[in-house]
Amino acid sequence: MLRRTYLALTAAALMAGPAFADGHGHSKDIVDIAAGNEDFSTLVAAVQAADLVETLKSDGPFTVFAPTNAAFAALPEGTVETLLKPENKDKLAAILTYHVVPGKVMSGDLSNGMTATTAQGSDVTIMTEGGVMVNGANVTAADIEASNGVIHVIDAVIMPQ
Repeated sequence: MLRRTYLALTAAALMAGPAFADGHGHSKDIVDIAAGNEDFSTLVAAVQAADLVETLKSDGPFTVFAPTNAAFAALPEGTVETLLKPENKDKLAAILTYHVVPGKVMSGDLSNGMTATTAQGSDVTIMTEGGVMVNGANVTAADIEASNGVIHVIDAVIMPQ
């Protein structure tokens, strides 16, 4: 049990590591942090394809539920490639903005069953029993602070209804 906890904490620290590597605290914005972490290369490519870079570099604050490359890879085959096509930019933007909540919501602000309205316009539901989940996606690393908000890493891509 102790070993598993240690491994989980080590993995979380490694995932969060690049966010703090510059030693300047919160000088990097959400996009800079994501771009500096290879686990988010698919997310960064999607944000670029949806023309959301400038939005996510703006003052915010934003809370971003950031799916990893593995989360995107778990989607049905061809989904990511299809969404990255220019003709699907609006659909991609809707999916990505569904991962963004206006304001800065730290893990300590969460309560079981709470809902939050996303930048896309629909609500997500947060569950905190037995680990934090957002619409069924597990939060694997929380409270990665940026100059314009906070990132919570999730293990699945959440889709608006």
